[in-house]
Amino acid sequence: MRAIVCESTGGPEVLILREVPDPEPGPGEVRVRVEAAGVNPIDWKTRSGLGPAKSFGGRPFTVGWDVAGTVDRLGPDVTGLAVGDAVLGMPRFPSPDGAYAELVTVPAAQLRRRPADLPVVEAAGLPLAGMTAWQSLVDVGGLRAGQRLLVHAAAGGVGHLAVQIARARGAYVIGTASGPKLELLRELGCDEVVDYRTEAFEKVVAPVDLVYDLVGGETTVRSFDVLAPGGLLICLPTIAVQAALAAAEERGVRASGAYVRADGPGLDELLALHSDGRLRILVDRTFPLAEAAEAHRYGERGGTTGKIVLTVSGGGR
Repeated sequence: MRAIVCESTGGPEVLILREVPDPEPGPGEVRVRVEAAGVNPIDWKTRSGLGPAKSFGGRPFTVGWDVAGTVDRLGPDVTGLAVGDAVLGMPRFPSPDGAYAELVTVPAAQLRRRPADLPVVEAAGLPLAGMTAWQSLVDVGGLRAGQRLLVHAAAGGVGHLAVQIARARGAYVIGTASGPKLELLRELGCDEVVDYRTEAFEKVVAPVDLVYDLVGGETTVRSFDVLAPGGLLICLPTIAVQAALAAAEERGVRASGAYVRADGPGLDELLALHSDGRLRILVDRTFPLAEAAEAHRYGERGGTTGKIVLTVSGGGR
């Protein structure tokens, strides 16, 4: 099979297309012929040697965790899935899985069948970003109906899903983005929108119960000014979490990080929202597998609306 292999960490140029042996599923696993693979910020951080890469042992590795495709082989002791099933998932995160490939082995319990009305490219953009938003807002933040939520970078890969999850749970949602994206945020369900380029959000946003900060840095510190008493700031960029926690302690307010994990039941919740018409997965741009390096360059420039997805063809021989 073909796969994108990193023989060393570094810039996008280390993402090289190689022929590698086909993987074989072990007990409780299935092999998936990958049709599309989501691209996430954690992918380029891992490629550069940060985050999960520190536990990979220095060996060649393939990045990527978002998978959408078709089951093509079953390992021993697999129930609930069959060869030919269309599936999606975010297997093994943050351990290596290798979604940037034509074939990948996956624990069957970490996959879900892909609904017929969910296109494969959109399906590949849902698991990691969707479960990040769900686990941050619901599991960490305890978001409930009637609460006020401020989402920074609300049109991005995680942000646009967070807006819709919060709206579905009955929250009052405020989103920040650049001017051209504000109408989209209104369509997704934001009750208020703020153009961060022309307005200081802390001067125009009334106190909120939760801030979902997908930016970090100065934005984090300024966000404390809009937290209501007892409110919580949830900071996603892992490299920004420690600074956020320290700044919160200085100010006597609450802050938390959020670390996504593979979670089949959470994915069920997201698929139910999609089935009900309350969750759209926006895809900014697709790239073929061979252009994974260019997909990373595009993502690292920032400013995407929704998700980046690799389209993958072929499979086992």
